[in-house]
Parts: sequence; structure tokens; C-alpha cells
Amino acid sequence: MARPVKKEQIPHLQEAIKESAWRLIAEFGAPALSLRAIARALSITAPAIYNYFPDRDALVTALTIDAFTSFGDVQLQARDSFLPEQLLERFRAIGFAYRDWALRYPQRYQLIFGTPIPGYEQQQQEIIPSATRSISALVSVIEDFRLAGKLKSENFPLLPPEYKTQFSAMNTSTCHALSYGVALIVWSRVHGLVSLEIGGRLPPFGVDGDGLYHYELQSIAQQFIQE
Repeated sequence: MARPVKKEQIPHLQEAIKESAWRLIAEFGAPALSLRAIARALSITAPAIYNYFPDRDALVTALTIDAFTSFGDVQLQARDSFLPEQLLERFRAIGFAYRDWALRYPQRYQLIFGTPIPGYEQQQQEIIPSATRSISALVSVIEDFRLAGKLKSENFPLLPPEYKTQFSAMNTSTCHALSYGVALIVWSRVHGLVSLEIGGRLPPFGVDGDGLYHYELQSIAQQFIQE
């Protein structure tokens, strides 16, 4: 039988390495992640992994990018399941998709937003595009509310002058600074509830934070959106 060519082996092994890494993170936590442990789990030699990831940090960066990308994709798909003029429906769909993804992939959520892995130096330039994409659906809908004259923003803090250059450099979607600021506030509020729910810290409301989360989305809409 002909031996598979290397080109055919690369995609399979690369994904197998990542899946093994996620299983190790789920069982032992992200700090326990190592290339040798993955090699043992896959019954391969550690040098075989180096063809794809030269060290643990490179693998963590790849996992982080994949997680952010998947996270952003589901929110964008949720947004686009409604027509552009259905702004409130789009806003709610993004909020529900955010929580659903986090509950489905808690290890991924905690990797991108949780406690940093000891010794890991995050490669910001590599991660920023996917991280930005992960909030792009929310930012775009908030911007659409602003353009439609339906964004409540009285007394919202202005972008400090010394940060305008930095904001311009990162603002690939050309949204208004106000929209980005409101999106950050919205994100911080849903992130707080989701993080507590994943950590099982919602008593006396129980393990399921569904009721609290729906209430918070409604509260956010009432605060920032003029219907």
C-alpha cells in the first residue's frame, strides 16, 4: 500500500494536536498543557509536533485564535439570521449566541478570558484580528443603532484625546468611538454573568443562569436602546 504523502498528513495531525490539547485543558486545566503530554496522548513523538508548533506558547496562541474565531463566527451568524433593519432582534440574537457558545465551550471561553497561563506570553499582534472579530457583531449592531438615532448615550464618557490615535489604528470597522464604548460596557456586563455561571457561582439562583441573563439583556436594551 502506498504511504500517505506528507501533504495529506499535515491537516489531520495538526487538528488532532489541537483537539488533544483541548481535552487536556478540560481534564487538567490550561497550566498543565504541554507538548509532551499531547505526544503521549496521540502516541507520537514530541518532535512530530514541532513541525506544527515549535513550543507550547505557539500552540496556546493557535488555540486562542481558533477560539476567538469560532466565538466571533457564531455571533456574526446569529446577527445575520435577522434582516439589517431588525436591530433589536439582532442585538438579542448576538447576546444569546454569546452565552450559548460560552456554555458549550467553557474551556475555550476561559482560555481567552480567564486567568493567564503561567509563563505564557500572549502574541498580541497575532491574536488581535480574531479577538476584534469576536466583538465585531456587537459593535456593528450598536453602531447601527447610533446611525438610526436609537442609541441612548446621554452623559456617556467621551474618548480621551490621548487615545484617539490608538482607537483610529484599531478601528478597522470605522465605527464611532461612542458605539465602541457602549459595546464594551455591554460586553463587560454579559461577560460577568457568563463567567459566574460557568464557574457555578450564581447561588441562590441555581446553576442555570438563564433567567438572570435574559433579565440583564433586557436591562441593557432598556438602558441603551430607544425603541
